[in-house]
Amino acid sequence: MLTTLFIVFLLCTLSIRLWLATRQIRHVQAHRAAVPQEFASRIGLTSHQRAADYTVARVRLAIFETIFDAMVLIGLTLLGGLQVLDNFVSTLSTHDLLRQILLMVSLGVFLGILGLPFSIYRQFGLEAKFGFNRMTPALFVGDTVKGILVAAVMGLPLLAAVLWLMAEAGSLWWLWAWGLWSVFNILALLIYPTWIAPLFNKFTPLSDESLTSSINGLAQRCGFALNGLFVMDGSKRSAHGNAYFTGFGRTRRIVFFDTLLSRLSTDEIIAVLAHELGHFKHHHVIKRMVMSFAGALFFFAILGWLAQQAWFYTDLGVVPQMGTRNDAMALILFFMVIPVFTFALTPLFSWLSRKDEFQADQFATSQSSAQELVSALVKLVDDNASTLTPDPIHSSFYDSHPPAAIRIRHILAS
Repeated sequence: MLTTLFIVFLLCTLSIRLWLATRQIRHVQAHRAAVPQEFASRIGLTSHQRAADYTVARVRLAIFETIFDAMVLIGLTLLGGLQVLDNFVSTLSTHDLLRQILLMVSLGVFLGILGLPFSIYRQFGLEAKFGFNRMTPALFVGDTVKGILVAAVMGLPLLAAVLWLMAEAGSLWWLWAWGLWSVFNILALLIYPTWIAPLFNKFTPLSDESLTSSINGLAQRCGFALNGLFVMDGSKRSAHGNAYFTGFGRTRRIVFFDTLLSRLSTDEIIAVLAHELGHFKHHHVIKRMVMSFAGALFFFAILGWLAQQAWFYTDLGVVPQMGTRNDAMALILFFMVIPVFTFALTPLFSWLSRKDEFQADQFATSQSSAQELVSALVKLVDDNASTLTPDPIHSSFYDSHPPAAIRIRHILAS
């Protein structure tokens, strides 16, 4: 039964993803010849066509990745790939916990190797073609190695603890595992700004005293406590510009890409930050965390039940090992197949995210200039080569932010 459901849901998911991708390509190409009227005075035709071509190139790459990932998923499950890997790892160690950790690490390495060509092409092919890549091969390798080390240092202890709970905590192990996962995520938010992010980028205090004063004034008006304003050397990897809030509680800080500061005026930066503070004032971050933790609890409970069902393994191409634990395999199967069954929820979460963006924009216009916010958005859209003419259905399904034209109309009408 599960085999049939898995195949049906996978085919439906794959079909919808490919249908949406082809819609996006056709729609963007159909509107490539002319800049939308509301942007005609701000964005040139060359920039508009570059954004269209960039969007189409990214979608075409996503199509290949979607098909490739589906083939890998089928190969690992129904065609027995995980079974072969499990049998091989069993010859390496008879220690139960070590064997299961080796199984998950081996799968992670395997999937990482399979995905590496896509990452390389995306960075040094697609991004370079459109003038965004500034990363050197040496930096790419360094980032990859650092990422693996960070994942090992933080992830392996968590993995070992979850596997231990599955074996020793009884039928409610999933509740304890959920609690551990929640604490881990909160701790990660706390340590990321000061311990992890500096491993990959250099952060220097914002030196522009006028801008610093304006930002601190905005934060004070909004009741937002900051632990610092920093500039990140994002230009050593990409020409894309951005700014973001990071941290939690007393570790909160604002980080600017150095590429962003050179493109926006002080008033435009204040408008963008007012938008981000709108998320804070409306408690969007807390709400999303609560939703994430509640969703995780639900899925951990399902996993707790499925891990005890023999058909969960056999219907997905795996024969459970007799006389030993199969907890790692349960985790692998669950987290590999669950996206297939939850894909239909994507437009719901996209809609909720866009709703939050509209609220944050409305708050920003109450704390800064609507015209400056619009000006900043247009510059960011232009500089990041974001299409001005996305397919409406594709956008409604996937996009966490409203299309630029709709967003700007809402800002000016607020």
